[in-house]
Amino acid sequence: MKLASLKSGRDGRLVVVSDDLAWYAEATHIAPTLQAALDDWERIGPALTNLATDLAHEAIPMRRFREHEAAAPLPRAYQWADGSAYVNHVELVRRARGAELPDSFWTDPLIYQGGSDGFLGARDPIPLADPAWGCDMEGEVAVIVGDVAQGASRDEALAAIRLVCLVNDVSLRNLIPGELAKGFGFFQSKPASACSPVAVTPDALGDAWRDGRLHLPLHVALNGAPFGKADAGVDMTFDFGTLVAHAAKTRALSAGTVIGSGTVSNRGADGGPGKPIADGGLGYSCIAEVRMIETIETGAPVTPFLQPGDTVRIEMKDAQGHAIFGAIEQTVAA
Repeated sequence: MKLASLKSGRDGRLVVVSDDLAWYAEATHIAPTLQAALDDWERIGPALTNLATDLAHEAIPMRRFREHEAAAPLPRAYQWADGSAYVNHVELVRRARGAELPDSFWTDPLIYQGGSDGFLGARDPIPLADPAWGCDMEGEVAVIVGDVAQGASRDEALAAIRLVCLVNDVSLRNLIPGELAKGFGFFQSKPASACSPVAVTPDALGDAWRDGRLHLPLHVALNGAPFGKADAGVDMTFDFGTLVAHAAKTRALSAGTVIGSGTVSNRGADGGPGKPIADGGLGYSCIAEVRMIETIETGAPVTPFLQPGDTVRIEMKDAQGHAIFGAIEQTVAA
């Protein structure tokens, strides 16, 4: 089942979307918003599934689904906690800053709490007040959970995953070192993130969803050119069950909490940091990684961070080449 929130008020208007992303059916008679559905998922989830079946059989009124009319699936969420499940990415970025990677990073998940009071829609611009801040995209996979009890096990956490989506976790790289140096974490360096037009139930992902990971390439393009196609199921040190359980270790998670994977990142075939697509590699899901490799190879980064007018596209396709979540396609706006 695929769900979306069309732009309407603060929290959107819940619709069910066809598997091919071509059509939608109104779902507000079942639940006005996605958050309302998540709050009572055991009752409302099956009703939405029945609606999705009716839509697939063209047995109910339906309208054309247009991705630019969609808000984020949860335009505002109770919580957005982003992990760094791909330790390869963490290692590369820290090396670029000259920071050591503690051994514990390979056994204990890293996670931070971001701003969830306003997710950007998939086609909304990325607002950038100052290019000197070093604006970067970060292509990620995220899950939306139901209620998770404090101290939940990995299996209990996996069972609580209701939906999967994509995220562009925008980062202001040049603000990060100063904030982290204060010892109190990210804030100004993490502006609003954008979500894919559609969120998908794990069962609808078929064999691609297994072991708490989504085993498909994440396609990232910058200004129309392929930038990355890292496989989200490879080199993911911590699966989503582990991430969700880690977040719930000392507190319960409310239905509608969004948990991110962190930047999808693969090692190279030789075990190294990977190569650009143009050089036969899988590329990258953020600019910071390629800048780090440039620094190692030449002593200084060459690739600039995002500038006003730049366009980023993030999507994931099934085995037949069809988009699963729709595309995040954003232009940086001054």
